[in-house]
Amino acid sequence: MKYMLLIYGNEESWASIPREEFGRLVAETDALNQALFESGELVGAYGVADQVNAKMVRVRDGDPLVTDGPYVEAKEYLGSFTILDCESLERALEVAALNPFSRYGGIEVRPLMHEADVSM
Repeated sequence: MKYMLLIYGNEESWASIPREEFGRLVAETDALNQALFESGELVGAYGVADQVNAKMVRVRDGDPLVTDGPYVEAKEYLGSFTILDCESLERALEVAALNPFSRYGGIEVRPLMHEADVSM
């Protein structure tokens, strides 16, 4: 079963992490990702560019409309994501708790729909 781990934070939470600690968090995350890769559970893990670089595409009357954003009124925003292929939701939750950034922000865990048993 595949799961997406969405790692959230904000400028305040990132800025509150001392530089040396931030380096340790990145190294711990790299080590966790390597272990997950070796176990066959890691599909991919990526950071995303800052909010100011985001674009939103909507098609209106057949024409694409591209704007800056999205501008969500939220205290936290997406900073990175990880795709896992693991045996259960419980394992995905365990991996989310192992992510060092869970100590500073939230990690949302979602099953990927093409993998989920969806009844319509």
